[in-house]
Amino acid sequence: MRPEPPRDAETVADVGEFNLIHRVTTGRAQPETTILGPGDDAAVVAVPDGRVVASMDLLVEGVHFRLDWSSPEQVGRKAAAVNLADVVAMGALPSALLVGFACPANTPASVIEGIMAGLWDEAAKAGAGIVGGDMVSSATLVISITAMGDMNGLEPITRSGALVGDVVAVTGRLGWAAAGLAVLGRGFRSPVGIVNAQRTPEPPYEEGPRAAEAGATSMIDVSDGLLQDLSHIADASGVAIDIRTELLPLHPRLLDVASALGGDARHWALTGGEDHALAATFPGPKAVPPNWTTIGTVRAGAGVTVDGRNYEKPPGWEHWRA
Repeated sequence: MRPEPPRDAETVADVGEFNLIHRVTTGRAQPETTILGPGDDAAVVAVPDGRVVASMDLLVEGVHFRLDWSSPEQVGRKAAAVNLADVVAMGALPSALLVGFACPANTPASVIEGIMAGLWDEAAKAGAGIVGGDMVSSATLVISITAMGDMNGLEPITRSGALVGDVVAVTGRLGWAAAGLAVLGRGFRSPVGIVNAQRTPEPPYEEGPRAAEAGATSMIDVSDGLLQDLSHIADASGVAIDIRTELLPLHPRLLDVASALGGDARHWALTGGEDHALAATFPGPKAVPPNWTTIGTVRAGAGVTVDGRNYEKPPGWEHWRA
């Protein structure tokens, strides 16, 4: 699944661990929150609020990304985005990333440099820096990211605060990454906008803190599918959630791809992960911020329903499930 590099391509073994670290960290700009960045035993990051929001993810080649489908830069942007989305889903401002790499000795150095370039670009987009990490040898290319953020004086928005009578709203793209995966799986590379949604998600970073300021009662990053992730809010809050399909934001381009492939745009929006949209509950329609779309309600009971009924297909992605 990985393109064959030129026979004379410089590998990570040729460059060496410390020279490679120097290459991918030297000369990069850092945000004001980075007091001490890469190059020491540990980093020092300012936390004006006094509370650190932290999250981590692993991305494994062949499971979360393919280098025959995505460029190294796109893989790097995706690796950063999936972690930064978790931080903003708490209502926090991203501040820093710690990056771990494990890869075979024959991995082209240009692949790691490209991934790191994408990581730096996406971190800067969210207002964060890359402050440290590690590189080790492995049989498989694995990227580990720890993301940190600052609450900026707000209270963390957890999964457990949804209340009966709240409305459910989303912001960001739904179903695009699933559609892109379907396109790539058929051997196509267009439409580019849909395919790139799978390669590089675009989380609405600014909307997490905005939702916190608006009084969101719960919030989650949609990484494994809207229904799957809303079930975490329902379980943690002890409530039921009902989604109305007529309210789902289905972009015309998504509908076109579904028609061309014989797919179901609604199913992609309900169960497709990796767009890293945000879903939240708010205390009534008037509390929903402008860039959010109301798609359902919170009720007494348990579980998540679609148009008042149980959804008959798998609600999203879950590792190790057959």
